[in-house]
Amino acid sequence: MTISAIGSGDGKELTIKVSGRFDFSAHQEFRQVYEGASPDIESYVVDMAEATYLDSSALGMLLLLRDHAGGDSANIKISNCNSDVKKILTISNFGQLFAID
Repeated sequence: MTISAIGSGDGKELTIKVSGRFDFSAHQEFRQVYEGASPDIESYVVDMAEATYLDSSALGMLLLLRDHAGGDSANIKISNCNSDVKKILTISNFGQLFAID
């Protein structure tokens, strides 16, 4: 499991890349990435292109990111999901809380 972050050129967007299993073992690393980011961040992209697995603790981590980013006014997109990850997000109704593509 690897979590990495890349800021946009203008410093307004943070892309968080998730590789491997997205589960409780990634909790601290995932949280440190967004909590340590610039306060100027206005939007987040969680790139799941290399994520192979997602469990309920990962769903909880996404909700914590949403709270950190402003709750209902948060601008978070979950992108590049494989079919298994997308299915879990869909079943969990995360499409109501996040933009998913």
